[in-house]
Amino acid sequence: MGFLIVFLGGGIGAALRHGVNLTSARLLGTAFPFATLFENVTGSFVMGVLAAYFAFKGDASQHWRLFFTTGILGGYTTFSAFSLDVALHYERGELALTALYILLSVGLAIGGLFAGLAVVRNFS
Repeated sequence: MGFLIVFLGGGIGAALRHGVNLTSARLLGTAFPFATLFENVTGSFVMGVLAAYFAFKGDASQHWRLFFTTGILGGYTTFSAFSLDVALHYERGELALTALYILLSVGLAIGGLFAGLAVVRNFS
């Protein structure tokens, strides 16, 4: 059941992302990734709101948590999950681990992208 809930939420989030991408391109052009920046910031903000609500109110079922966080926000931006992970480690006082996670996530993700580009370029 959890997979179906995430699937449905993910579709909604991906559709929202596509809408933001189209609107941003029409209004602001494509010279700077305004859409991605907007999605990352707003997705992280909403993740913070949801995480606080779930932590302090605690009355949402696991299905609703999955639908909103892993589903909708996961389809909208995975940066929100990264931001939540950073905040959780930071608030636990794990500063070195937080810094390591940030450096590895950003560095390895960008490195992975360039590696993928290189693989396709070398086999094309």
